[in-house]
Amino acid sequence: MTETSSWIVLGMNLDGLIAGTATWVIIWATRYACIAGEYHMGQRFRYVFLGFGIAGVLASLLIPNLLLSAIMAIFGFASLWGIHEVVEQEERVKKGWYPSKKR
Repeated sequence: MTETSSWIVLGMNLDGLIAGTATWVIIWATRYACIAGEYHMGQRFRYVFLGFGIAGVLASLLIPNLLLSAIMAIFGFASLWGIHEVVEQEERVKKGWYPSKKR
């Protein structure tokens, strides 16, 4: 059974605020990881995102707490979206928008 307890402070449910903040941090972190990962590893970094994406989605299925499960799912799907962003980042580097590391 899913645990549905909420973070209640002064009569206010903070679950939405926590989930929204976590989503913003996850998107920011995966965007930075995409830029840094493509710079250091190139297209091979897609496999790192694939691994984290699968792990995040699977973990979200196993975590009984609803809020933590949702945050893990957001992380998993943001990581899976990062696979596409690594390809796009390579195009941005070719256009000169980001620095290129000589490989």
